[in-house]
Amino acid sequence: TQIERQFNIPTSLVGFINGSFEIGNLLLIIFVSYFGTKLHRPIVIGVGCAVMGLGCFLEALPHFLMDRYEYESTVSVSGNLSSNSFLCVENGTQMVGPTHDPSECVKEVRSFMWVYVLVGNIIRGMGETPIMPLGISYIEDFAKSENSPLYIGIIETGAVIGPLIGLLLASFCANVYVDTGSVNTDDLTITPTDTRWVGAWWFGFLICAGVNVLTAIPFFFLPKTLPKEGLEDNPDIIKSSKEEKQTEDVKKQQRGITKDFLPFMKSLSCNPVYMLFIVLSVMEFNAFVNMFSFMPKYMEQQYGKSTSEAIFLIGIYNLPPICFGYIAGGLLMKKFKITVKQAAHIGFWLTLSEYLLYFLCFLMTCDNSSVAGLTTSYEGIPKDLYVGNNIFADCNKDCNCPATIWDPVCGDNGLSYMSACLAGCESSIGTGINMVFENCSCIQPPGNFSAVLGLCKKGHECSMMLQYFLIVSAISSFIYSLAATPGYMVLLRCISSEEK
Repeated sequence: TQIERQFNIPTSLVGFINGSFEIGNLLLIIFVSYFGTKLHRPIVIGVGCAVMGLGCFLEALPHFLMDRYEYESTVSVSGNLSSNSFLCVENGTQMVGPTHDPSECVKEVRSFMWVYVLVGNIIRGMGETPIMPLGISYIEDFAKSENSPLYIGIIETGAVIGPLIGLLLASFCANVYVDTGSVNTDDLTITPTDTRWVGAWWFGFLICAGVNVLTAIPFFFLPKTLPKEGLEDNPDIIKSSKEEKQTEDVKKQQRGITKDFLPFMKSLSCNPVYMLFIVLSVMEFNAFVNMFSFMPKYMEQQYGKSTSEAIFLIGIYNLPPICFGYIAGGLLMKKFKITVKQAAHIGFWLTLSEYLLYFLCFLMTCDNSSVAGLTTSYEGIPKDLYVGNNIFADCNKDCNCPATIWDPVCGDNGLSYMSACLAGCESSIGTGINMVFENCSCIQPPGNFSAVLGLCKKGHECSMMLQYFLIVSAISSFIYSLAATPGYMVLLRCISSEEK
């Protein structure tokens, strides 16, 4: 959402930028998964972490190359009433009617610097490619079969703790104005709940860049191989295992590591269990990634939350259940010694349950914000969305207001207006976000004819719907993660050790 507003790009392009991470994955996943197992896996993972750091830095770069962000507003930061042309002025010349040309409603891209974000995200995806496949195979090769589900569950939990911290960081950054440090934030006339607000999206990328580079360092000191768990105290078995490994390495060098690539791919492509798992994973991760990408935007529009609040709630309600689900899945697999067939049944029924449960979220919606002339009449009676010239009324017909400007104010009667002018306000006091508009002819009793900047907050009923939505989302996330470890076990046990 922040990047969409910063560059003024359509949501469809934001979705493509978000999906570019997976594009980076796809560019290398086959080669990394095959050739990576024949190289020093920890070092390959370390290089991947460093590449991710480079991608994060590239994503933050546009902020330092662009001009300051400017949002559309009719409100002056000055307290000089005579200069406030955004108020109701009789016999003025600023009257602008609503547009009837659809092309005037199309966004004009503010800057093409978004290409840096796109390329950086692709590079970040390329860097992430070796981490999971090589990391899981590294553990699976040297862990006991009954312990590997627990270890993998712990790794998956760690993979969720990172996003949880990331969401908390994003929540903080979204609450900080994008140009903090170069502008006086006291002069701002918008708040984080305003749809024109842009947070410091670039700051999180810089922090992630540093963390990724630091994380890469320990991997360069890990050994290429580890002794099989449980055999550390048996030197004869260890010696025999090393000899077998050396013999296998010699054979690989004689054949060349690329000779078996096509037979390797053919073997995987003809494995029905593996191919079915791939198809299901594509569908599942597509839904999961899009949910986390666009849920903040949905919560902003549906429940009236700021980007910062939405990101924070998503992190708090969804990621801890995912952590518990991964650990619980690993413990259940270890305790009950679940077979591959049983794991497949568990994964299927849990995933289906989570899918069906999420449909309940579509029932937990709120009414549209009450905006005079758009969703309600000036008397507060709900109506169909904007039709014709209904944004004007008798109370503001002589104010000569612009009808194409979105600069909402909240009247003390609980009704929102597109602008202070359309609310019929004739004067204002205060500056910045503390500005109060007075003598507003469209704000009828029980109000006292005054308004403040921003949309009115939604009612208690909407807050309850949000709570129900978050609870269902948390339960669904737990079920989703509970099915993940059995799914990984099915994948790892349906292929040979060379194909892992």
